[in-house]
Amino acid sequence: MNRKMWILGGLLLAAVVVGGSVGGMAVATGLDDETPITGVALEKASEAALDHTGGGRVSGTEVGDEESYYEVEVTLDGGGQVDVQLDADFNVVGDEADDESEDEGDASD
Repeated sequence: MNRKMWILGGLLLAAVVVGGSVGGMAVATGLDDETPITGVALEKASEAALDHTGGGRVSGTEVGDEESYYEVEVTLDGGGQVDVQLDADFNVVGDEADDESEDEGDASD
């Protein structure tokens, strides 16, 4: 009986260690995992973002962004970038320009 208890205890410990490792990996890759938008959602999100910016090209996407349901990064013809935030129905809920040329201009003033 004592031997069976040790074996069961060892198996339980192994299950906890393995489960904890898998759970830790899920937490480590959870919300910070930049999962790209795919399929029909990618088409709809891209169309909404490009319509909002008046053109450019989609250079990155993310589902479950910390600021919105979808985030679409658009590179504008002039080289600047805009992150367009969309809700689950592909409505624009915000944007943020990331234009490095503006930052460079500020540094030279």
